[in-house]
Amino acid sequence: MKNTSPTSEQLHIAVVGAGPVGATAALLLIKQGYQVTLVDRQEPQPGPMGLGMDIRNVALSPASAQLLKSVGVWPQAYAAPYDTMRIWEHWGTNDLVFDATDVDQSALGWIVQVSPLLAQLWQQLHLHATSNGPLSIVLGQVQNIVVPVKTGDKVVLTVEQESAVNHVSVDLVIAADGAESVVRKSLDVPAALIPTGQMALTTVVRTEFAHQNTAWQRFLLDGPLALLPANDPHLCSVVWTQSDTSCQRRLALGDEAFCAELQHAFENRLGKVQAAAQRQGFPLRQQLAETAMPHSRVVLIGDALRVVHPLAGLGVNLGFEDIASLLKIIHANPHFLLGDPSSQLNKFARQRHLRSESMLRALDGLKRLYAQDKPGISWLRNVGVGVFNSQLWLKRQVMREAMGLTFR
Repeated sequence: MKNTSPTSEQLHIAVVGAGPVGATAALLLIKQGYQVTLVDRQEPQPGPMGLGMDIRNVALSPASAQLLKSVGVWPQAYAAPYDTMRIWEHWGTNDLVFDATDVDQSALGWIVQVSPLLAQLWQQLHLHATSNGPLSIVLGQVQNIVVPVKTGDKVVLTVEQESAVNHVSVDLVIAADGAESVVRKSLDVPAALIPTGQMALTTVVRTEFAHQNTAWQRFLLDGPLALLPANDPHLCSVVWTQSDTSCQRRLALGDEAFCAELQHAFENRLGKVQAAAQRQGFPLRQQLAETAMPHSRVVLIGDALRVVHPLAGLGVNLGFEDIASLLKIIHANPHFLLGDPSSQLNKFARQRHLRSESMLRALDGLKRLYAQDKPGISWLRNVGVGVFNSQLWLKRQVMREAMGLTFR
């Protein structure tokens, strides 16, 4: 008797949101043989530039870099490796130092400019979006999502386009549409908001001394200040977390005054701050959706599931972890969408939600710890840093976790 079971090519998955996480998910699903529809409002637009580079950047772990390279994407000229991370605090006398050689790696990670990364991802997407290809790209705004009541029925996305309304019928929806996820809101999934009371000021600066392929971070009482290496040895991306009042004041400063203030806050570690690009400020928040699987045929990944504080550079890497975890389930049972997929996806949803909760708690606790300015607490922090630095096995474990080397 002829086997009439659908092949993976006949099973249809929609990815909503085509940023780095969503676009990578779509490419990996195509690689596994699925028919994919990618939905986003528009193709990526160039980001704000400063001193010859994109002000927007992401810190990618070795695990995330490997995932991108597996779909033929790696913007080498716009990915600056860092092999050392150096952390110190406002009142501190001890530096916390992480070195890639301690975990037998060539780099702890890469600071990657967003615009070139998205350009390469979309170049790969267009290669698959031919008339008979495995990918359909739908540009428009998701207006509604209708989930099935009966097992085996399709999910229907209503997408408003410039001249039409498109109804996309699929077996599974992967929502990677950001912190304000339309999919999450359409399904009335609550998201717990953890206010930070802080803003992030971002820019690019040129420094007198070379950055030494080091990610520098100083914990100030108002929030952490990070200078992250670019490909040019004298250019650094700045992410300065601070109160709303401080951010608005620093955004209004002239370039010379801002450079002087940044140089002082950074304790002249890279010498004179010689120039700064345009500055941008945006409010920081942490949030977590109630569930990663609001329906048996809908999952949330990336910022649609959780938003974390940027102080550890984990945000996009957690999104790539989501992809890897989900694809393992799909790869193990490529036809799991034929019946009730919740039996397969429940484990994914539980694990990713727990992982998100632990990261949110850890980052919130770290922020609170370094905001304490009492002398006794400061002394304890310094002692703790000294002890931690001397425990190489513990540093290795923390580094492997942050680099995604322990994720399975």
